[in-house]
Amino acid sequence: MTDPEWTRKFQITTRDLKHGDSWRLEFDENLVDVRQKPGWKKCIVHTGARFRCTKCSRGWSSNMVMVVCHMQLRNGEGVVKVRPSCQKCKECSEAPMEKPSIPSDNIFTLMKNLVEKIRVKCYNENLERKKKHFRNFDGNKPHEPAHCEACMRGFCPKNRS
Repeated sequence: MTDPEWTRKFQITTRDLKHGDSWRLEFDENLVDVRQKPGWKKCIVHTGARFRCTKCSRGWSSNMVMVVCHMQLRNGEGVVKVRPSCQKCKECSEAPMEKPSIPSDNIFTLMKNLVEKIRVKCYNENLERKKKHFRNFDGNKPHEPAHCEACMRGFCPKNRS
């Protein structure tokens, strides 16, 4: 998966990082485990998104779409690997995991929150928590762990005891 909009917004938000360092964003479909490799730092950010079942065309929204991020800065070269978590339709049996469709304004907010994490984890900056808020979708629906990939993999905050 590559998404030029994510990459463009990531480049815009990383401009204010340490002068001379360059950063790139990579989508990594193999990033299914929250444990990072040695030398990498991790964070999980979340946003709101919409989903559509490829089996029955049912649509739904979620305000708990987790995005796993692993980051590394070496010799002025920074890399962030990202993978948004998927969800599956609650109406279809044998439903496939569907990728989220994240609105443009939420991608930009997600990138701003990610860059704050980079500043803390890679540059050791002591920031006051200024989390940017994304656009919520109809939030009256209960979270359904049986259909949430992040819950199944153990990194959804809604499913922690």
